[in-house]
Amino acid sequence: MASPHDMETLNALGLDDLVARVTERGDLPNHVAIIMDGNGRWAQKRFLPRLAGHRAGRHAVRHCVEACGRIGIQVLTLYTFSQENFNRPAAEVKALWHFLQETLGAERDELDRRNVRLAACGALDQLPDKARQTLTQAIDTLAGNTGLTLNLALAYGGRQEILQAALRLSERLESGELKADQVTEDDFAQGLYSPDLPDPDLVIRTSGEARLSNFLLWQSAYSEILITPVLWPDFGQRDLLLAVADYQNRERRFGALPADRTGDGQGKAGSLLDPARWKRLLKVRP
Repeated sequence: MASPHDMETLNALGLDDLVARVTERGDLPNHVAIIMDGNGRWAQKRFLPRLAGHRAGRHAVRHCVEACGRIGIQVLTLYTFSQENFNRPAAEVKALWHFLQETLGAERDELDRRNVRLAACGALDQLPDKARQTLTQAIDTLAGNTGLTLNLALAYGGRQEILQAALRLSERLESGELKADQVTEDDFAQGLYSPDLPDPDLVIRTSGEARLSNFLLWQSAYSEILITPVLWPDFGQRDLLLAVADYQNRERRFGALPADRTGDGQGKAGSLLDPARWKRLLKVRP
């Protein structure tokens, strides 16, 4: 992770200079996913109804879209409405779907101006008719754009997605399209909600909670995770850029060892499967 001194230096920069520094560093994540948490607490701190927090969160979405566009992030996935959210009071759920319609209508032209393509993942057949129609219209309107892909996770659940993928794979096996001994992870992934999107490189959760909450469970197997105490409505461009800067200072190994630690400690790199090397390392006698 980034050192406190490094992050302090970056945080002291103006926004434009921070954008330039992050861009110059390279090694940007292709896909950033955000668990947008803390709307209710933000509203409670201000003695406002919970829905006021959801409305305030719209500004954070706009800030993140702008920041991702400025540094060239390819995909931004936002955990917008989970399967578990259906368990909230009916009035709040209804208001959230209405707010989605309102936001898509109000932001569509701005997204188009920024060359943003819109996508959605989840059990979209569970959306109310009007919300689904508004979403489809926005996706169609922005389909020709070539910049950032803004992917909204709606009626989404990671376990439900994995179950769906397993069922789809079983159908392919039963039909004879695939043979069991030839199935790969890619075959399984084809049954996920958005098989054409890359796995997230960086998953951010706001509000300080340290859990995935059923979000992108399959896709996040090797994602870098960053937890920030910032409540979602307060999350701005600077917060997104600093999260990316932290990511740039991490070493992604995907379960392997770094290149400079694959040797035997005597300046000789060797295969991890070399029995002689392991006998030396473990001092195993013949």
